[in-house]
Amino acid sequence: MTQLPTPPSFSLIGKTALVTGASSGIGQGCAVALAEAGAHVVCTARGMERLASTVDAMAARGWSVEALQMDQGDLAQLETALDGRLFDIVVNSAGASHPKPAFETEPAEFDQVMNVNLRSAYFLSTWVAKALKDAGKPGSIIHLSSQMGHVGGIDRTVYCASKWGLEGMIKAMAVEWGPYNIRVNAIAPTFIRTPLSQVTLDRPDRAGWIKDKIKLGRIGEVQDIMGAALYLASDASALVTGTSLLVDGGWTAG
Repeated sequence: MTQLPTPPSFSLIGKTALVTGASSGIGQGCAVALAEAGAHVVCTARGMERLASTVDAMAARGWSVEALQMDQGDLAQLETALDGRLFDIVVNSAGASHPKPAFETEPAEFDQVMNVNLRSAYFLSTWVAKALKDAGKPGSIIHLSSQMGHVGGIDRTVYCASKWGLEGMIKAMAVEWGPYNIRVNAIAPTFIRTPLSQVTLDRPDRAGWIKDKIKLGRIGEVQDIMGAALYLASDASALVTGTSLLVDGGWTAG
């Protein structure tokens, strides 16, 4: 009789995951996806009120979850939060954006976007990966990048610079840490309806431009990202590293 292959497992039972920016939007959706799959999820955000509300709602579903208040852009806070902890999975969803023309961008705005989107992502990755390497354990580190890490966009020069840098960082880390079976990948969404993006989506001129670019003809929803996060976190993606999974409705295809 023909021996059939065994499908890979999407179960995360027994895994511990860290999800940054988990109090709302994409981060919240990723935290829910991982918790539902069986992981113990440590949810972080700067503000405790919304974070606690998210964690309470998740715990009410019977999921294993905890809250950790943290400003990821403060490297001292980040290092303290990670000290002594081992995470099998990281989903880095914390992000910043100052949409405006390049001519009008102030140095402080540039620094703030780069600090959150690239600098903190770098050290979050290295500190988590070092702990995994020292423990002799595999891991999956997932960064929320953007389609703007692959193309340019109106009023998005600084944001694009941070995400293109993030995409390059991911590839280099994947090469360096592959021998330790530590995988590093990105999810690159199109515009997803979240509190962060609503300012742009509320502008009719920008909303029209966005819908014209998305070949599937609709704005993305948080649920569109949850499956990608679960895939990259699980053994279903065991041979996937150094890549960027575009969830962009066909934007970059055109």
